[in-house]
Amino acid sequence: MTAAPPDPVALREDPTAWDAFVEAAPTGAYTQLSAWAEVKQPNGWRAERIVAAGPRGPIGMQLLVRDLKPSPWRVGYAPRGPVGAFDRTAVSALTAEVRRVAREQRIVRVLIDPEVETAHPLVGELAAAGWTESAGVQTPRTRLVDLGRAEEEVWSDLRSKWRQYVSKARREGVTVDDVGAAGLDDFYRIYVETAERAGFIHRARSAYEDVFRAFDRGGRARLLMARLADGSPAATLMLLHCGARVIEPYGGMTEAGADSRANYLLKWEAIRSSREGGFAVYDMWGLSHAGIEQFKAGFGGREVTYVGGRALVIDRLGSMALGVARRVSVVRARRRHGLAGGGDAT
Repeated sequence: MTAAPPDPVALREDPTAWDAFVEAAPTGAYTQLSAWAEVKQPNGWRAERIVAAGPRGPIGMQLLVRDLKPSPWRVGYAPRGPVGAFDRTAVSALTAEVRRVAREQRIVRVLIDPEVETAHPLVGELAAAGWTESAGVQTPRTRLVDLGRAEEEVWSDLRSKWRQYVSKARREGVTVDDVGAAGLDDFYRIYVETAERAGFIHRARSAYEDVFRAFDRGGRARLLMARLADGSPAATLMLLHCGARVIEPYGGMTEAGADSRANYLLKWEAIRSSREGGFAVYDMWGLSHAGIEQFKAGFGGREVTYVGGRALVIDRLGSMALGVARRVSVVRARRRHGLAGGGDAT
């Protein structure tokens, strides 16, 4: 007997029902979970779940909405949305609902960056419904490791030099532990050191603690720490999971961690333990520059490029004003920090 599809009203009103829907969806991403809306609330974003019924089940998005003060307008962004059953009828119904909500709430523009590749039918369905190409927010490229295989097969996907580095770190006494919230101070210190060395913008410590604690409350977070033989923290990874997928949005290493290859052992242990925990996919979440791309490629997996941003303009004049203001804000932020843009999800 086929289970009844989720009730759209429950999906809009019940965070638990919404999270179950996202985790069951093929394109469900951690940025569509209710924990992410909780994380973004202190930054002025509030969540509006928009759901429509389709022939094969519901389709929806968790839309983050922000006031554009001092203007009367608002902007909406659904990171890695929409999720659900994609077909032309469902996408058209969802788009009509997005337009309705946006007009009621003076949202001038809605941005999405769906987690599908270029050839996916959703791309054409969005275009037919009026969504146009736009610069996205999330990094469009990542590597996915299939964990539904024997550990020996996953291990054999590592480049031979990478396997040597993992073994070297073990011989030198590097260990990897799940440290939980108690490791947040060391995590942040290492992350800041990495950001300053690599040239990307980091946020305040509270931002990363908020992410960890929001996801940890639902059992969806881990904090891994690699330590040298003398016990000093050398590399770290924050892991989040959504359904059967594990994601590594934040991580870093010290110079001593790089010298000891602690970061290689840490990454392998993150992959290995995720497989051991029953997850199906390990998502490296972003290939932002050549050095990171090369490092992650050595752990195997398949490179994936998502379609990027798609925008629905509700108020053209307001949207134009938003574009100008955003460009000025980005230029000022880069000048203020003297750094390139970072990779934190919005």
